[in-house]
Amino acid sequence: MVGEEGAFVLGWDEVLTEEELSVTLKVLCMSEEEFKEYKEQDGWEDDSEEENSTLSNEALSRLKTPCKKLLYDSVLLTLESYGADLKAEQDLLNNKEAYEKLSRREQQALHVRYGQKRILHQLLELVQ
Repeated sequence: MVGEEGAFVLGWDEVLTEEELSVTLKVLCMSEEEFKEYKEQDGWEDDSEEENSTLSNEALSRLKTPCKKLLYDSVLLTLESYGADLKAEQDLLNNKEAYEKLSRREQQALHVRYGQKRILHQLLELVQ
């Protein structure tokens, strides 16, 4: 359902793998009865307007409560997988002396991790 990597791609303004996330949330938030019907029909033939709309940040904030909870908990688990929290990364970026001791590759990795964590924190706020 989520492709080979089993991950969703989030941007600053919207979900970039919106179809995968939309279908995954629908299936995971279904009742047992709804899931049986879904399996019998081989998915949805004619789905609601939700399928056709982008999963922008605004749309994410309007998700049903079970979907928001699922996303929220997933984001928390993802953030726990990082070695340091957002504040620690920010502190390192702001500490010129410590930052300059990092290799170029470590500096680039720090920027990537910091950006990823900011996006995840933004998602947490959207689905609270």
